Amino acid sequence: MHFDLTPVQRSLQEQTAARVADALPPELCAMPGRARWLAAGEAGLLGLCLPAEHGGAALGMLDTALALEAFGRACEDTGFAFAVAAHLLACGVPIAAHGSPELRDELLGGLVAGRLIAANAMTEDGAGSDVSAMATTARPDGEGGYVLDGEKSWASNAPEADVIVTYAITDPQAGFLGQTAFAVAASLDGVGCSEPLEKMGLDSCLAGRVHFDRCRVVAHHRLGHEGAGQAVFQHSMGWERSCLFAIYLGQMDRQIATCSAHVKGRRQFGARLSERQAVSHRIADMIGRLEAARMLLYRACWMADAGGHDPTATALSKVAVSEAAVANGTDAVQLLGAAGYACAGGVERQLRDALGARIFSGTSEIQRELIARGAGL
Repeated sequence: MHFDLTPVQRSLQEQTAARVADALPPELCAMPGRARWLAAGEAGLLGLCLPAEHGGAALGMLDTALALEAFGRACEDTGFAFAVAAHLLACGVPIAAHGSPELRDELLGGLVAGRLIAANAMTEDGAGSDVSAMATTARPDGEGGYVLDGEKSWASNAPEADVIVTYAITDPQAGFLGQTAFAVAASLDGVGCSEPLEKMGLDSCLAGRVHFDRCRVVAHHRLGHEGAGQAVFQHSMGWERSCLFAIYLGQMDRQIATCSAHVKGRRQFGARLSERQAVSHRIADMIGRLEAARMLLYRACWMADAGGHDPTATALSKVAVSEAAVANGTDAVQLLGAAGYACAGGVERQLRDALGARIFSGTSEIQRELIARGAGL
């Protein structure tokens, strides 16, 4: 059992961090529009695990996670890092794996370069964790295509998207086998998107509602065969739940460095804060949570790369990282005191950005249910 990264993997992280620092200053990340996506594409972030023939790097799951961890460490704007990861993992991955050759040629080059922005639209008001309650429908149009009707909520990147990966019911009697996946051009007649939703954190990832009103989608924009929507979704969620949360590993690394510098430099009652066990032990706990979460995430990705994708390992990783990010964020605010509570320092934003991690991509409660099932309970 070997736990060290290879020289190639260390170089991948170093080069990713350097490209991010150079191409994505905080002011650009926070500014909606094409420029930040083109910069992310130039930095190689949008094609990490996508096919080389379409401009991607064709990385495996662990190496993709390592690059996203470096992105999260080097980029102060976790919201945009999340937007990039959602674009890549929830949209690029299913198009690459399940799209027709024609569709891959049409979309993947633009997605890798940032010329196209992708949104994932699965969640509905009545279908969050319970995706079987989906109400959006896709009926055959008699010409080999489909007509979509319905409304999705909390679609990351939707307000600025060119492509929307979405899911709809094609056979109401078939349960999970009656759902089908599509890559829908946002410019089609019958597609509408709301203004960005106001939310607690991840401000630079614009999320919105997507409406389909008699929207006609041609057959080659279907992902996989009819009825394979759940398989497509679970495949993309395997990538998202394993890799996306690596950005929080990077955020926690940066956060611990900020807290350590603060407590070593600030003096109270004639001593540095770092000399107080109540302070130093809190940072020790933060480090312990991060390292435990990192090992679980690396293990889940390594298992998938080895051909043994394990839903239990992925669920353990997702819970560990998201819960650690929230706990460490709370500790960071406490350690910095008034400076942590103030918006100017950025630490309070890290906590707000972390809270959603326990909800999206499957709530912590759903992940614990998967872990319990894996244990035979």
